[in-house]
Amino acid sequence: MFIVAGTLYVDPARRDAYLASCVDVVRAARSAPGCVDFAVSADLVEPGRINVYERWESDQQLLDFRGAGPDGEQAAMILGAEVHKFRISGVEAP
Repeated sequence: MFIVAGTLYVDPARRDAYLASCVDVVRAARSAPGCVDFAVSADLVEPGRINVYERWESDQQLLDFRGAGPDGEQAAMILGAEVHKFRISGVEAP
């Protein structure tokens, strides 16, 4: 299992439009085989920041879902990104 997490940056004036364009993607991801969790949300402090969190059972299931990645319109709105994959070696209560 692994987590994909990080931040996307968009024009603050277009953040709501970007997030609205993600609704169908989030729904599709959450119903995809191997997806444990998937969230894309507005940051509470930075107006142009979007937080990304995904948890997947396997690399192949993520690749099967992702395909070519964001559509052209979504990709054009992204000004910057810092997203990484984190391998989980164990899970415990906080």
